[in-house]
Amino acid sequence: MYDHLYDEIHSYVDRDPAVRSLWEVFFTYPGFHAVLWHQLAHWLHGHRLYFIARVISALGRWLTGIDIHPGAQIGRRLFIDHGTGVVIGETTIIGDDVTLYQGVTLGGTTLEKGKRHPTLEDGVIIGSGAQVLGPFTVGANARIGANSVVLKEVPPCATVIGIPGRVVRTGKLRDGKCFDAYGTPVKDFDDATAALDTELKRDFEILKGQIAELEARIEKLSRTREDEDA
Repeated sequence: MYDHLYDEIHSYVDRDPAVRSLWEVFFTYPGFHAVLWHQLAHWLHGHRLYFIARVISALGRWLTGIDIHPGAQIGRRLFIDHGTGVVIGETTIIGDDVTLYQGVTLGGTTLEKGKRHPTLEDGVIIGSGAQVLGPFTVGANARIGANSVVLKEVPPCATVIGIPGRVVRTGKLRDGKCFDAYGTPVKDFDDATAALDTELKRDFEILKGQIAELEARIEKLSRTREDEDA
């Protein structure tokens, strides 16, 4: 049940520059504690001890501020940073090396008993306050920016922002250790903003030329009509 405990702790060292030691993670990080409580609750849930599982889950929520349903399936090295307000629904499936920030909701949009929560593939990063709602898949290494509301499938390696969430960038992972805090690749957005600025300036110059041409035609037509009237 608690196999790979060292890997779980070390995932915080790899992804949080504020960590000073493994012991600091073990004793003080609520995201790490929440995963430990969930592993126990999920084991009980798998053995059909549903009530006890919910009690353990409630205790974990009370101690950490993170609400993980015992039925949720969570892979290895889940990194929950800060943690307060994170909600993970019953039929959620989370792959390995996923990162969630505070206020993230992995929720459902239906009252049906079946699969109603998202599936996050390996390496997904979800920024603070983001809502991922529905039984769709967020592809491997995708990034969802802070406060986005995502209601449909996200391709692998895509970056999604906004309400409703929209894909603003796609592409291959730059390297195996690529990590963007809060799901926001700042350099990518700087490059994208510069490209958009250039494109807008070009379009503006084209529009200015078209307007000048229309004004010249209107003036020419006006003069022609004045000559005819004279």
